[in-house]
Amino acid sequence: MSSTNEQRGVRLNKPSPIKDFISGGVGGIAVVLSGHPLDTIKVRLQTQPKIQSGEQPRYAGTLDCFKKTISKEGFRGLYKGMAAPLVGVTPMFAVCFLGFGIGKKLQMKSENDSLTSFQIFNAGMVAGLFTTGILAPGERIKCLMQIQSDSGSTKYAGSLDCAKQLYREYGIRGIYKGTCATLLRDLPASGAYFTTYELLLSSLTPEGKSRSDLGPFRVLFAGGMAGVFNWVIALAPDTLKSRLQTAPEGKYPRGIRDVFRELIREEGVGALYKGLAPVMLRAFPANAVSIIINSDIVAYSFPKPASLAWKSL
Repeated sequence: MSSTNEQRGVRLNKPSPIKDFISGGVGGIAVVLSGHPLDTIKVRLQTQPKIQSGEQPRYAGTLDCFKKTISKEGFRGLYKGMAAPLVGVTPMFAVCFLGFGIGKKLQMKSENDSLTSFQIFNAGMVAGLFTTGILAPGERIKCLMQIQSDSGSTKYAGSLDCAKQLYREYGIRGIYKGTCATLLRDLPASGAYFTTYELLLSSLTPEGKSRSDLGPFRVLFAGGMAGVFNWVIALAPDTLKSRLQTAPEGKYPRGIRDVFRELIREEGVGALYKGLAPVMLRAFPANAVSIIINSDIVAYSFPKPASLAWKSL
C-alpha cells in the first residue's frame, strides 16, 4: 500500500445502493452454485456425533465424507438443501453489499473521504447485521436438509416442506433458531472480509495507477483471500451454529452457550474447527468468482464504477 493510502486510509468511490444490490445478488448465486457441495461436507463434518470408545467416526475427513455421500446418495446428495440458500442468496448478498455501502456512507462526511481500516471493518459489520434476518432461516433449513440422510430418516421432502413443518411445529421461532449464533459469526467475519478485500486491492494497485487499471488476476486474488480470512474468523462460531440449528428441540435451552460448553467439555477446542478443509477449499475460488461476476455485471450495466466492483476498488 502506498504511503498516501497509509496516511489517509482507503479511498472508496461514492456508495451506490442500487449497483451494490444488483451486483451482490448475481455474485451470490455464483457462490451458492460453485460452493454448495463443499458446504454440505462441512456441515456433515461439523455435526457428526461424538466418537464413543472403540467406535470409528462416521466420516474420517473431507475426502471420506465426499466418497460416502456420493456412494450412498449420488452427486445429488452434495446439493441437498441448496434450494433455501439459492432462493435467499440474491436478497442476502444484495443486502450485504447494500449494508456495506450504507455502513461506509454513515462514516463519510463527504464523497471524497478516505476510510481507515477500522471504519471499513465497521462497515463490514453493518453488512453482516443487515443479512442476518435473511440468512438465519435459510441456514436453519439448509443445515437440516444437509444432515437428514445421516439421521437415517427422511422427515422433510424438500426445503419448502422443511420450512412448513418447522413453522407448524415451532412457529416462527423455530425457523429463526440460531439467529444469535448467525450474528456472532457474521458480524466479525463480514468485517474481516471487506477489510481484507479493500486493503489487498489498495496494496496491489501500482503507484500512480487507479483500481480501474487492475487486471482480473489481482482482483481474483483479493476476492479469494477475502473469502479465506472471512472463514478464518467465521468457522468456530459456524460450527456452534450448525450444531444448534440441527439439534433436537430443547437440547440446548441456553442456546449457543450450551453448545459451546458441551463441545469444549466433550471434544475440546479442536472440534470448533471441524470442516476446516472443505471450508478452505471452497473459500478462495467461490469468493474470487463472486467478485469477478459482481464487477462484470456492474461494468456492463452501469457505465460508472460501483462502490464494490473491482473496477472501482
